[in-house]
Amino acid sequence: MISLNQNELEALRILWGRGELKPAEIQAHFSWPIENATLRSVLVNLVGKRHVTRRLQGKAFFYAARVPKATLLQTMMETLARVFTGGSHQELVVQLMETSDIKAADLKLIRQTAAGLASKKAKRKSK
Repeated sequence: MISLNQNELEALRILWGRGELKPAEIQAHFSWPIENATLRSVLVNLVGKRHVTRRLQGKAFFYAARVPKATLLQTMMETLARVFTGGSHQELVVQLMETSDIKAADLKLIRQTAAGLASKKAKRKSK
């Protein structure tokens, strides 16, 4: 089971979006204030969990996401589906839609995405 706290997820979000960074650069992009010592602890934990790599260049450490965003999302979705819906991805999506404030534009995008995925699957099947 994936166990990541809010600070770890935020650090990963920054690294996915910005690439390899020094701790001060990561800290500058946090969505909320985080103390330097706390951030360094977060980064050490992420390295230990093998989600982030650390590289020494001169006297500075640089951190980069090791796990692709899509891979971690898939793993976390599997966990959510197992915990909340007995493993059903379909039921998880339904529950997320029912408990979220989904706007008309969101529904349009969901329909377009679903139609595109169905089309891709049909093309693969016909090959």
